[in-house]
Amino acid sequence: MNPETFAPEHFLWSFADGVATVTLNRPDRKNPLTFESYAELRDMFRALVYADEVKAVVVTGAGGNFSSGGDVHEIIGPLTEMAMPELLEFTRMTGDLVKAMRGCPQPIVAALDGICVGAGAIMAMASDIRLATPATKTAFLFTRVGLAGCDMGACAVLPRIIGQGRASELLFTGRVMSAEEGERWGFHNRLVEADALLDEATALARSLADGPTFAHGITKTQLQHEWNVGIDTAIEMEAQAQAICMATKDFRRAFEAFAAKKTPVFEGD
Repeated sequence: MNPETFAPEHFLWSFADGVATVTLNRPDRKNPLTFESYAELRDMFRALVYADEVKAVVVTGAGGNFSSGGDVHEIIGPLTEMAMPELLEFTRMTGDLVKAMRGCPQPIVAALDGICVGAGAIMAMASDIRLATPATKTAFLFTRVGLAGCDMGACAVLPRIIGQGRASELLFTGRVMSAEEGERWGFHNRLVEADALLDEATALARSLADGPTFAHGITKTQLQHEWNVGIDTAIEMEAQAQAICMATKDFRRAFEAFAAKKTPVFEGD
């Protein structure tokens, strides 16, 4: 991927100062996802593993909403006509989007406003940091269309963010989590006004992009993989990971800058 020339078909992309901004862009329908946009988003996040110029990512939606999830007419309807092998191919593909988001080394900042439901809520969940407006309404509404709450990793990831009991309530009922609840429960890192949302998300992403980005990638990897191991194993994993970071030029740059009472300038190597 060349972030300067990348031109996706099913969402908007911009790149500046090490920060890529991904905008879901079907505002007339509250930015639903389609078979094609799922696949293109998955492929884009996979490609970011090799896009060293991209240091952080912002995901957002156009027109005052984040995403209404899977398009009712373009996804839900066709799914009702598919046989099991096709259904499993689809559910694995959507899950691969979450794997790709969690697997790319760049921190992902979600800028959320308005409707954030279904697969849109999952994309927010799969991001590393979430900023939202007071108008944000988040719902994992799969049960409301006759499906289980265990979609795209929700039963694994959501309890780790907001706790088992709260996640259970949202996944069983499909009810809307208000912005205030989301912040209080730890789903939203903070609430900001709508007119400042993208600016604040971009500023946060740029601050991450200015940091030791190789080390940020290690942090994200460890946050992901330490879910499934015991404490002793996690401590050993972190010992090895930190030793790798101590061998980077950024670590030496930081020491030399601090010794000279200057602000370090990181280069991600």
